[in-house]
Amino acid sequence: MSEPLFEVDETGEDLTRADTASSAAELSPAEKAATREEHLKLAEGALVRADDLVAGYVPGVNILRGCDFYLQDGELVGIIGPNGAGKSTLLKTLFGLIPVRSGAVTLRGETITSAPAHKLVQLGVGYVPQNNNVFPALTIEENMQMGVYLRPKTFKDRFDYVIDLFPLLGERRKGKAGSLSGGERQMVAMGRALMMDPSVLLLDEPSAGLSPAYQDEVFIRCRRINATGVSIIMVEQNARRCLQICDRGYVLDQGRNAYTDTGKSLMNDPKVIELYLGTLAKAQ
Repeated sequence: MSEPLFEVDETGEDLTRADTASSAAELSPAEKAATREEHLKLAEGALVRADDLVAGYVPGVNILRGCDFYLQDGELVGIIGPNGAGKSTLLKTLFGLIPVRSGAVTLRGETITSAPAHKLVQLGVGYVPQNNNVFPALTIEENMQMGVYLRPKTFKDRFDYVIDLFPLLGERRKGKAGSLSGGERQMVAMGRALMMDPSVLLLDEPSAGLSPAYQDEVFIRCRRINATGVSIIMVEQNARRCLQICDRGYVLDQGRNAYTDTGKSLMNDPKVIELYLGTLAKAQ
């Protein structure tokens, strides 16, 4: 009997990995880099590494279905893809917020799979969620104090670092975070995550809901943060802008890696343009 073309789970979902489905066709460099075999080569010595992750919010429903990922020291890596591809789920899984059913996550070679958030913060991982990411009743300064509650003696030095990146936070330090615009709140959220001097920063849709001017401001600040030595993993719906600033990008589709390459290469990849970036990117 011949081999089945597809693997399915009990719900009938296709579980065939992207590299298996493409085995009969010649893969592009970005498709090849997204295969399991290439991941094992390229992820060697990575700062953050995820291998063959299967994870989901509720029992029996997997959003990530064999997802690989790595971040090298000093990189800014963007994660893009269609709605429902598993982008934010991957970020939350890396931060221990989503149950991992199989696979592993490591930080500097040490296993951190499903580690609690407070432990990850102590290990140097910062996380900025998309929503509800500030304490609106507290002042900006108090929000920053909450960010450094595990190391209160470092507050002054870290706040000086943060207001160098976001001068507005210093100017309005006594103002309530709830009175700020969406873009200003995003600065507070990013600043608070930086108060613990993380080596890795996880950003979930940092430009979501912001005006075009504030979107540009957020992306510029992300590059500045990265230039100070903080490695960044960014999930972003604004795929073109994300790829413009990131060192490498991942395209996720149906909970798996579809493509990975430099941001510039993905922006010019015909398949990525056709399937994910749309006609506006094609016109650039």
